[in-house]
Amino acid sequence: MFADDEARVLRRWAADDRQVDEWVRRRGAGEPLEHIVGRVEFDGLDLHVGPGVFVPRRRSLLLAEVVVEQVVADRVAERGLLVVEACCGVAPIGAVLGARMPETSVMVADAEGRALMYARRNVPAADVYEGELLAALPPPARGRVAVIAAVPPYVPDSQARLLPAEATGHEPRRALFGGADGLDTVRLLLKQSLDYLARFEDRVCGVDRTCGVVALEMHRSQAESAQEFAVAHGYRTSVVLGDDGQTVVLLARIV
Repeated sequence: MFADDEARVLRRWAADDRQVDEWVRRRGAGEPLEHIVGRVEFDGLDLHVGPGVFVPRRRSLLLAEVVVEQVVADRVAERGLLVVEACCGVAPIGAVLGARMPETSVMVADAEGRALMYARRNVPAADVYEGELLAALPPPARGRVAVIAAVPPYVPDSQARLLPAEATGHEPRRALFGGADGLDTVRLLLKQSLDYLARFEDRVCGVDRTCGVVALEMHRSQAESAQEFAVAHGYRTSVVLGDDGQTVVLLARIV
């Protein structure tokens, strides 16, 4: 964002000029703008955020669009199946679904209880679970999930120095970093998803049986390794490249 854009955001949410001055002081000290005002704009929604939580990035709009497309194509609501946002943070993907497709049953899960306080406000109709990845979900969710979506931590540990200080200094490390190659959580999600994805008939598409899909955001340089891992675990894969030329969404369905 540029200074003029940030000023408009500050004035939009501030109660008075005194609060604007206080917020400018905090911003000058390096605190993220979104943490200061308690909001972040995402797909036209004003999502609740706050200090100590991961702030949804605009690049994740790609994942939101891909998930909406999958929900429509697989007739998720009609089939009575679920959509799960894992590593949800404040649940931006769930919030988009709640706004655009309120008939869809959504579950969101994260290990950070602080983030889930905001997720409950952003997606009041969703079922919210605290815990590690898909292990947080209740047993009845097994075999009933049509879409598992996530913005997992995917920054390689060695690249911490390349991130802005407002990220490393104000957001949870576990929401940013994904191990040596950045794909530790991606691999765990792909393995866990095998137990949760639904199998269903799809006569509309001329297929006897098909399966739910895992949709994971990552950097384009990681896509090949992630696809190789997914294929080795029984998935067929495709990749959607974002307009920024850097962000991709890996789509994985069981063969």
